Amino acid sequence: MDAVKPWRHVFKLDPERELADDALEAVCMSGTDAIMIGGSSGVTYENTVDLMSRVRRYELPCVLEVSDLEAVVPGFDLYMIPMVLNTADSAWTTGRHRQAIERYSYLIPWETLVPEGYIVLNPDSTVAKLTQAETGLSPAAAEACAHVGSKLMKLPIIYVEYSGTFGDLQLVEQVRRASGEARVFYGGGIRDAQTAAQAASVSDTIVVGNIIYDHLTKALETVEAVHYK
Repeated sequence: MDAVKPWRHVFKLDPERELADDALEAVCMSGTDAIMIGGSSGVTYENTVDLMSRVRRYELPCVLEVSDLEAVVPGFDLYMIPMVLNTADSAWTTGRHRQAIERYSYLIPWETLVPEGYIVLNPDSTVAKLTQAETGLSPAAAEACAHVGSKLMKLPIIYVEYSGTFGDLQLVEQVRRASGEARVFYGGGIRDAQTAAQAASVSDTIVVGNIIYDHLTKALETVEAVHYK
């Protein structure tokens, strides 16, 4: 957990999506605090290995957000383990995690695992549909999820995920207040420096993803918006 405390800005790269070498260099040399690799679909061992090997040319933390057991690749600095807090399907809270431990317990580098309590809030997103997340949460319900994750489960990260759309920042701020010592990550709809600064004002760490592939220049501007303003 100490490794992620200084992070204010993270770029998230999807192994399924193409990114030219010059664009990857710009991302990795941008001043971001870390590179997270992961996606909700289409993630394989092969494309994960390929992307990690390309990122490893640069001196910054490279972490894998585990979404598919078949795509877990050794050699990352940290392994982020999502646990969805607003789903009734226990497979996405502890079920798949138990299966993974049964299969790979003797291989697991426990000291590099960082669990994340996800609150998934965009009903149209792939992750919401996949996990059957209860996305229509009231602020009180979202706060309750944060309490469950940070205080009952003692998770070090509460991740508010709007996945492709810019979220309700007042709700995010309430989640942050309810999360105690847990670090609050925000992801979703960050499209320029302004939205990056807004999201950073109500969270501890912002995660920037889609805009990398849609408008690289604007993506790079999000780093400066967080670190230098």
